[in-house]
Amino acid sequence: MLLSLSEARQLVIDTLVRNNVSAPNAASVAAALVSAEAAGQGGHGLRRVEAYSKQARAGKTDGQVTPTFSRPAPGVLAIDAAFGFAYPALDIAVAELPDITRSQGIALASIRRSHHAGVMGLTVERFAEQGLVAIMVANAPAAMAPWGGLRPMYGTNPLAFATPVPGSDPIVVDLALSKVARGKIMAAKQKGTDIPEGWALDREGNPTTDANDALAGTMVPAGDAKGAALALMVEILSAGLTGAHFSHEATSLFDDKGAPPALGHMIIAIDPKATAPGFNPLERIAYLASEIASDPAVRLPGRRGQTARAMAAQNGIEIEDDVIALINTL
Repeated sequence: MLLSLSEARQLVIDTLVRNNVSAPNAASVAAALVSAEAAGQGGHGLRRVEAYSKQARAGKTDGQVTPTFSRPAPGVLAIDAAFGFAYPALDIAVAELPDITRSQGIALASIRRSHHAGVMGLTVERFAEQGLVAIMVANAPAAMAPWGGLRPMYGTNPLAFATPVPGSDPIVVDLALSKVARGKIMAAKQKGTDIPEGWALDREGNPTTDANDALAGTMVPAGDAKGAALALMVEILSAGLTGAHFSHEATSLFDDKGAPPALGHMIIAIDPKATAPGFNPLERIAYLASEIASDPAVRLPGRRGQTARAMAAQNGIEIEDDVIALINTL
């Protein structure tokens, strides 16, 4: 089904409100899921509506709560998502952190007791649009083992980065520390299709192309041992420093069973105007971007999603009929 972005947002809002989510929270979640869908990230898009709705209805996620924040130190914005969805908490970070960053040159937002962080490139890009460089990390329910092990201890633990580029769209880097995002395997399970070999291992540590066995087993880290080490780094930054659950303590984001996941995120924002007095770093970044892009075979990170979103704003987005049918039953 072809929907305009506004129609897709309203569909998600109406569904969530029917399932025990407040209208403001539903609007925040809908904006994030539809933006993900428009960017071509369907695993973080409308296919999440079923799990989100069931979790809010069961109370695993508090759809009615309003996140709160405090300033425990001049450069720290501490946000408590209060077992609610991540997106209202991320909206607070986007609204409050830039002024703190400009006043000091650098600042961070720590977010605890949170939920699925979604497409983090879309969050850091919102900082770049305000002239700031941003880095974001988040943990997720355990899906990856430390290198050489079988017990899942880390989530896919994504990290994202964005910087303004004068005269152009921001550069946006967004990657999971598994070879692929877990949402792609969830989408394959929903569609009843196999996954490529090399994405995941089953419970016994054997390569698998079965999405169900992959979800029951572990994800393969990007870069093997290096990716597993980076996942540990993200685990410490996003959960160890924020007071959130570690990945192995968190419940699933895909079902309505158990306690809230209570995950953590951290955003570090930098004002490039403050990093080198008398020097304009953004001019150098623009020069680097132009040099990279001068090779016709190269595309700067973030451009594919930006182009897809621009086309979706003009032409709408195609949503699979089975997704629409499922949403309408919720």
